[in-house]
Amino acid sequence: MMGVGVEGWKEVKWGDLATLEYGKGLKGYKNSTDKVPVFGTNGHIGFTSKPLYEKPGIIIGRKGAYRGVHFSDKPFFVIDTAYYLNPKVRDLDIKWAYYELLTKDINNMDSGSAIPSTSRNDFYALPVNFPPLQEQKQIASILSTLDEKIELNHRINQNLEAMAQALFQSWFVDFEPFQDGEFVESELGLIPKGWKVRKLGDIINITSGKRPTNKAEQQNKKFNVALIGASSITGYVDQALYKEPILVTGRVGTHGVIQRVRGESWPSDNTLVIKTPYYEFVYQILKTLDYKSMNRGSTQPLITQRDIKNTQIVFPSDLVLSDFENQTKALYNLVNEFNDEIKTLSQLRDTLLPKLMSGEIRVPLDEKEAAHERADGNEAG
Repeated sequence: MMGVGVEGWKEVKWGDLATLEYGKGLKGYKNSTDKVPVFGTNGHIGFTSKPLYEKPGIIIGRKGAYRGVHFSDKPFFVIDTAYYLNPKVRDLDIKWAYYELLTKDINNMDSGSAIPSTSRNDFYALPVNFPPLQEQKQIASILSTLDEKIELNHRINQNLEAMAQALFQSWFVDFEPFQDGEFVESELGLIPKGWKVRKLGDIINITSGKRPTNKAEQQNKKFNVALIGASSITGYVDQALYKEPILVTGRVGTHGVIQRVRGESWPSDNTLVIKTPYYEFVYQILKTLDYKSMNRGSTQPLITQRDIKNTQIVFPSDLVLSDFENQTKALYNLVNEFNDEIKTLSQLRDTLLPKLMSGEIRVPLDEKEAAHERADGNEAG
């Protein structure tokens, strides 16, 4: 729904509101310790010392098959694969503009060159249902509040993940809680007495994933069983290979990404699937393995089940292992709760976004704001 004829809104084109300015070439941003964020066609890519644009703003991809829309809440630099938005009018809220542009198909505005490129002329011709400034701010505030909560949950989860990883490092690498006890020699060096060196294959069951029965179903989101690839969800299918919690990592192509999978799933044929009664312990071990040294592929990276199963590990006493499982499981239960909330908030934001931008849903303005809008309208008239 385009929201044509929304009361109090103007029907304009993006070329009436802003211009797209070219980024500039830049070197040394990938490993820089400076503070100014650098953006390319697909988002944030590094840092530099001086901004190209001195205010918060919007970055729009210029070259490449996927050209995204990104927002920087501080002054930023844009390299020459992207544009930045330069407002032409004073009554344009930059955060509202960002959300409005998320509803546009930037990737469909090709210039016709061999390399997919965003056409500025096509961009300038895009229609916009343009609300008064105060209503723009209200709309942006609603959507920003949801995004900020989503981002906060992501940060909390990162901290919880770091706590679990630090606990594993302390107990099973540095042996810090056990320093007052007796240690014995082993193939992996000194370890606490009563612990053993075992092969990872002794405590896991590892198999390869499978190709979906119907490839056409892979991107069909009307199904709710996640199709798991080597590093992420790649689609959805209607049947599950697994209903219990599993760990999934890449077999071919991408290596070293360990995915915790809850509920029904279908791991694809380029993955390895790990089941174990020691879920948290094995998850942390898998994150520490040197997958580069295991690579047996020539043209394409390949990890075998045998190499993972033959990896030697330090295996603790039952009491220590049980304690670790319980403590880290509590942390990841919180992670799961925050992930569920992220999913709910993301769905709400994605539902509200087109409705707010089209005027299908109008945000209420208080009397002070409404009077201000009426005054602005009278002045314009």
